[in-house]
Amino acid sequence: MGGSGAESFLKVLAQNFDVLAGPVVSLVYPLYASIRAIETKSPIDDQQWLTYWVLYSMITLFELTFAKLIQCGAAYVYEHIVRPYLVTRQKSVNIWYVPTKKDVFNRPDDILTAAEKYIQENGPEALETMIHRSKRGPASSSSIHNHSYYDDNYRYEEDYRY
Repeated sequence: MGGSGAESFLKVLAQNFDVLAGPVVSLVYPLYASIRAIETKSPIDDQQWLTYWVLYSMITLFELTFAKLIQCGAAYVYEHIVRPYLVTRQKSVNIWYVPTKKDVFNRPDDILTAAEKYIQENGPEALETMIHRSKRGPASSSSIHNHSYYDDNYRYEEDYRY
């Protein structure tokens, strides 16, 4: 059941590679290369790594100083540029069936099994009626809609946390 400590450590490293790669690339390797540059007699590699650390520090200070402004700016860009672009290109979403889980016999709950369940619960006539209604076009306002529509005027007020 349990593996060796080294196997477990390697498994954790592999599962968290994306989290570890950023600091390794931006901090660990530059630190190693900077120490090597200090130990050489060449001023060229010293200048290269000093330049790296100055730029890294400036970017980090800017990010820390203006974090709230950057965050609000990202929300502003999303609300005024990204969202209108996406909403104008996709007016409706037609989702009338979403698979939920596997049934008792471990068979995937797909569109055919959903149709079979609908026929069992409502009879074949109800399925026929639904098919004919969908061929006629949009349903009247009194019937049930199987479409979700975006409201261009809707604001996500509760999602603003700053």
